[in-house]
Amino acid sequence: MTEPPFVSRGRLKKHQQYFQSVPKPTYLKGRYDKITSVAIPLALAASSMFLVGRGVYNMSLGIGKKE
Repeated sequence: MTEPPFVSRGRLKKHQQYFQSVPKPTYLKGRYDKITSVAIPLALAASSMFLVGRGVYNMSLGIGKKE
């Protein structure tokens, strides 16, 4: 029993040729891979650095202490 292919062979071969010919790292070859591989980690790092800096500032001045 055989099942039908998920993608036609011609389309699969076209995608394979595209991904093998692009001179970029493997994890940046797709259309939206820059968003998931670069932008989201940078945004998370920037927001965490901001929150850590704000926490250190508040602790050094005693802001927000519970009495």
